[in-house]
Amino acid sequence: MKNNKNIGQYRHLAFASVGGFFAGYAILCRCGLLANAQTMNLLELVMSALRGDIVAVLLHIGGLLLYITGTMLTVLLPHYFNLNMQRAVPFIDALACIVLCFIPADANPLLGLYPMFFAMSIQWSSFSGAKGYVSSTIFSTNNVKQASLAFAQFLTDGDKKHFDKVLFYVFTILSFSFGAAVSYIAVSLMGVRGAWVNIILIANAYYMVVCEEGYKLGELKDCEIMPKEIAM
Repeated sequence: MKNNKNIGQYRHLAFASVGGFFAGYAILCRCGLLANAQTMNLLELVMSALRGDIVAVLLHIGGLLLYITGTMLTVLLPHYFNLNMQRAVPFIDALACIVLCFIPADANPLLGLYPMFFAMSIQWSSFSGAKGYVSSTIFSTNNVKQASLAFAQFLTDGDKKHFDKVLFYVFTILSFSFGAAVSYIAVSLMGVRGAWVNIILIANAYYMVVCEEGYKLGELKDCEIMPKEIAM
C-alpha cells in the first residue's frame, strides 16, 4: 500500500466514511440535528435568541465555541508542540465516539452534539482534500457542486481530466453515504452506543494516514538521491 500513488485519495475516502457516520449518527440520535458543520447551529442560535430561549442560546454558543476551538487547535498545536495533526485526528475522532456512547439518549440534543462539533472541526481543518482537489470529508454540499461543475465541463470540451474530477467527488459522496448507512445500522442495533462502530472506520482511516506518510517518505528519499549523486 505504501507504494500506491493513489493512497492520498484512499485516505480521503476513508475519512469521508468517518464523517458520514458522524453525520448520520447525529441526525439519528440527536433529534435530526447535524453537528458536522455550523450552518444549522448558527441558524438555531438566531431563532432561539428571537424566541428568548436563553438556555438554548448558550448551548448553541457553546457548540460554536467548540467548533472554533477545534479549528484553531489545528494551527496552534503543530506550531507550539510540533504535533502531527493528521495522525492525531483519528484518536480525537475515536475519543469523540467513546464520549458519545456515555451521553444518554434523553440528554439535551445539543449537549449530545458537542463531541462531534469538536472532532469534526478538527478533521475538516486537518484534511482538506486529495489529488489537488479541495473536498470536505464531513459534509457533501460542495462535493455535489464540484462534481456537477466538472461534469458540465466534461460535456463542453470532452477533456478526460474533468471526468476524473467527477469520479473523485462522486466517490467522496458515496464514501460519505456509506458511513451514514453504517451509522443507521449501528444505531438501529445499539442505540447511542452504536458510536463504537465508527471506531472501525476510524482505524481504517488511521491506517491510510500511515500508508500515505510511508509513500511520501519513499518519494522524498528518491528525490534526495539525485542531489547527493551530483555533489559527488
